[in-house]
Amino acid sequence: MADIKILYEDNHLLALDKPAGLLTQPSGRQEDSLEARAKTWIKQVKDKPGEVFLHAVHRLDRQVSGVVLFALTGKALSRMNEQMREKAVLKIYHALITSEPAAASGILLHHLRHSRLRSVTASPHEKGSKPSRLSYRVVTHLKGMYLVEIVLETGRYHQIRAQLAELGCPVLGDVRYGGERWPDTYGIALHHRRMEFMHPTLKSQIIIVASYPENWPVFATSSKEVK
Repeated sequence: MADIKILYEDNHLLALDKPAGLLTQPSGRQEDSLEARAKTWIKQVKDKPGEVFLHAVHRLDRQVSGVVLFALTGKALSRMNEQMREKAVLKIYHALITSEPAAASGILLHHLRHSRLRSVTASPHEKGSKPSRLSYRVVTHLKGMYLVEIVLETGRYHQIRAQLAELGCPVLGDVRYGGERWPDTYGIALHHRRMEFMHPTLKSQIIIVASYPENWPVFATSSKEVK
């Protein structure tokens, strides 16, 4: 049986909890991916011959954990892509940082461009520069570590990682952006915690939540968190 954790499933959608260190989709090399595991699971459980229709509605970096949504039908994929374009999908991330932000909450707006496997700040007129916006708030803190909730408004390459680093608060374990090393882990302390959207066929509100990874500090389950 394929090693996956199912958060939501019906005839049109499949939401999985991606562990840090695993690719969302195949890279073209012989590497494991969440998509490959999901297709194997569908073949095994649904007894489907031939090619499985399964497409990611969005993606997470290899080092990031949490909710990944797949479409199981063409209709679902088309309608979810439309919701994504219209910014009708709420995506909430949680991150652990070790530097206290100057403000406990705020909006971050930068222009970012892709440069050598990094996202860097740029002027609005630079080639490849794209406006990038998110809001954040500190949920709780303990012993020099802060749990931050992020609402992602645009979906740029490494956006949260780059913008928190620009704030002076890089994600724990994200050494590429100046974060402190996080031993005994394959990822960084960035987790796609919650996703809300309208079901593409049922037209009902769907809320999907992924539990924190086991290696996160206990305080990350603080009762102060808004559920």
